Amino acid sequence: MENLGKYRRTFYCGEFGQAAADAPVVAVGWVNRVRRLGQLVFVTLRDHTGLVQIALDEAANPALFAKAEGLKSEYVVAVAGKIALRREKDINPDMATGKIEIIAEELAILSNSALPPFQIGDDSVSEALRLKHRYLDLRRDALQYNLRLRHSVTMATRNFLSNRGFIEVETPILTNSAPEGARDYLVPSRAQPGKFYALPQSPQVLKQILMVSSIDKYFQIAKCLRDEDLRADRQPEFTQIDIEQAFIDQDDVLALTEDLIIEIFKNAAGIDLPKPFPRMSHAEAMSRFGSDKPDTRFGLELVDISGIVAGSEFAVFENALAAGGSVRGINAAGCATLSRKQIDSLVEHVKTYKAKGLAWIQLLGGEVKTTISKFFSPEKLAEIVAAFDAKDGDLILICADENTTVFDALGHLRLEIARRQDLIPEGLYHPLWILEFPLLIWDAEDGRYYANHHPFTAPRDEDLHLLDADPAAARSKQHDLVINGYEAGGGSIRIHREDVQQKMFEVLSYSKEEIYANFSHLMEAFRYGAPPHGGIALGLDRLVMLMAKTANIRDVIAFPKQQDGSCPLTGAPNTVFPQQLDELKIKLLV
Repeated sequence: MENLGKYRRTFYCGEFGQAAADAPVVAVGWVNRVRRLGQLVFVTLRDHTGLVQIALDEAANPALFAKAEGLKSEYVVAVAGKIALRREKDINPDMATGKIEIIAEELAILSNSALPPFQIGDDSVSEALRLKHRYLDLRRDALQYNLRLRHSVTMATRNFLSNRGFIEVETPILTNSAPEGARDYLVPSRAQPGKFYALPQSPQVLKQILMVSSIDKYFQIAKCLRDEDLRADRQPEFTQIDIEQAFIDQDDVLALTEDLIIEIFKNAAGIDLPKPFPRMSHAEAMSRFGSDKPDTRFGLELVDISGIVAGSEFAVFENALAAGGSVRGINAAGCATLSRKQIDSLVEHVKTYKAKGLAWIQLLGGEVKTTISKFFSPEKLAEIVAAFDAKDGDLILICADENTTVFDALGHLRLEIARRQDLIPEGLYHPLWILEFPLLIWDAEDGRYYANHHPFTAPRDEDLHLLDADPAAARSKQHDLVINGYEAGGGSIRIHREDVQQKMFEVLSYSKEEIYANFSHLMEAFRYGAPPHGGIALGLDRLVMLMAKTANIRDVIAFPKQQDGSCPLTGAPNTVFPQQLDELKIKLLV
């Protein structure tokens, strides 16, 4: 192998088009391809900016030509030579440097490469194999773009918030375990056997304490860790843009966040977003879209026909209504031509969300075909069709069950229909705010309330009395930012009064021991003058995922985990030596 020595890059590979003809240049990078055409060898050199072609003539330099013939894919080389303009017929319009090539005069092989397990840029390779060899996968143009986009988002965030008077404060990675909704990752303490740190699910309590500390405006590009099941848009460790400020109300948080998001999308990806973002209550979002993170780029809104079908002889509808549920449906416009097999596949789809099935009404060629014809008169069927504003060629799909099941099933059904029918417009972004969430969720199985967001979210002022009178009816000062059906961020105005926080803990059935063990530092801080405060945490990974137009969050993280939480590259999680466990006073049960 040779050393870099005198070979100092004059341009990146994708930028050699800027060089003048006959200019002496040096190119460095990875061998993308080697082609021999008679007495000529063409080497395509690659780096993160693109490609450039190197030409070698056997007649001009036989030794150099022979050396180039021995090059293999992914060798790292340095080439010195001169820029030459290609003949018109040889111009490659698919390359930014397609009008020029480098006539090689010197060639240094800086590093050999074994035969790669897959070709760089081959998207047909399994994700598991690509993650195992992530250093090769990251050489792909798309992932190079994604990581640089992520960097631009991070820098735009830091610049924007710094200019608005926020300061970046780091909070600890080793902290105390506290109930925040997901399982903690625990770290045993060697110095204090039997005790554990927890990795932070978020810096929630500490950023509130920073507000009590009169920091006033805080932000952090924070690493958060939650031991929960993974999916395409979720990782066990993720990054959030964490923001908190004092002496503000919800409108202040929303206005600041809108300005930040607009700046990020414009600065990092050249995407213009509308302002102001629409606002929608949680109740409206569920009623219209069956989801608290609705994708509003297309229609297929839910229609409630409970009042129309009440009193029918159809037991499925009647049982749902008698149990306090509802009967709702979707007008899949233009889908009446779907085959019975295709409709049955939609029925199976909603069953994965605990729905028992779907009733359907098909309007085709002036005829009405339905699975519920014997339970309703023609007049009543016409009334149902009118409620959906359905026309010839439309397909009405109806679900009856408890409300949570109906919303979940139809919310996912509208997404599935939109995907199948190609109803989701490309390149369109619909940000909106979801507000007025329920403060609490009742768990009948446990016989207790849980916080819908987290236990530090403030109730709306007009609902404060409901903590005593009717906790289930209380609404919160939570705010979620939704973009194209993804929760891009969430936050709230926090409880800042000790008495209200204590009341919240009581409603959540926290014992005095739990409060002391997990939150005594926050309650103590509240005794010394806590300002009204609130904030938001934006999912940096999801924002980049949206801007990069990928549905897989692993595409925007340098070294992600796969579905089972493992890292194919490093082998984590792995076993440790017995002496390490002995030092921690830990004995394994498996």
